[in-house]
Amino acid sequence: METFASLRHWARNSPHPTAATLRDLRQRGRRFTLPAPRAVLLPYLWLFLALRSIVFFVRRVLIAEPLFKAYCTRVGKGVTTGIFVPWVHGSGELLVGDHVHVSGKLSIHFAASFVERPRLVIGDHTDLSHDVMFVVGREIRLGSHVQVAGGVSFRDSGGHPVDPGQRQAGAAPDLADVKPVVVHDNVWIGTGVLVMPGTEIGEGSIVSAHAVVSGVIHPYTVVAGNPARRIGMLTPPPGREHLVPAPPAARATATSAAAAATTAPGCPSSAQST
Repeated sequence: METFASLRHWARNSPHPTAATLRDLRQRGRRFTLPAPRAVLLPYLWLFLALRSIVFFVRRVLIAEPLFKAYCTRVGKGVTTGIFVPWVHGSGELLVGDHVHVSGKLSIHFAASFVERPRLVIGDHTDLSHDVMFVVGREIRLGSHVQVAGGVSFRDSGGHPVDPGQRQAGAAPDLADVKPVVVHDNVWIGTGVLVMPGTEIGEGSIVSAHAVVSGVIHPYTVVAGNPARRIGMLTPPPGREHLVPAPPAARATATSAAAAATTAPGCPSSAQST
């Protein structure tokens, strides 16, 4: 190996004609390319795409989808996957609704340290993109029509105890630190989001890419950042307006109106009512 390294160094740096010739040949090889007449290349591309489609169809229909459904405790109709077999580690309940689609690689890690059967629920018409991961110690629940972009991670446990001494001893997290995650219907979660234990994301909300989410996200809210903060509000569909929290100005106006009503003529004041 040392001899090869020495020769390589000599060929790269020596002014000797042989070394110069080798460097020139290397550059010529790197610049070499074949002609590209479209009359030849287009059929070649079509053949490649056709063969790839056949291979992908076989991988999806005969391998990935049957194995994914075999992992499921309950699986709905019309469930489809991509060409990758999901990676499922540990034992738990996997409940999948109707017309769920898994676009790419999916990782599910069940931890049996906290409950006998951890549970992952995926609602109807939910779409999981490439490289989504679930770490389930107790329960993670996705509603219907949830759109999850690539690289999103859901965790209902941090995986390690908070106390340094317990971590050094290799202890499991405290049971109190394992908090279920709930994502309500029609939520859109952007690329690379980390959903922390105890998170509840309200109906119709949007979580921007690479946000770190914890706590409660109100319905029809747009959040972003680390930690995630509200950056906007969405207009709910008819009949769902009651789910949206009133803005601070409206709450202040309502409070002032209620206070005025209690002191209006003909209405007993708080002092009189006691």
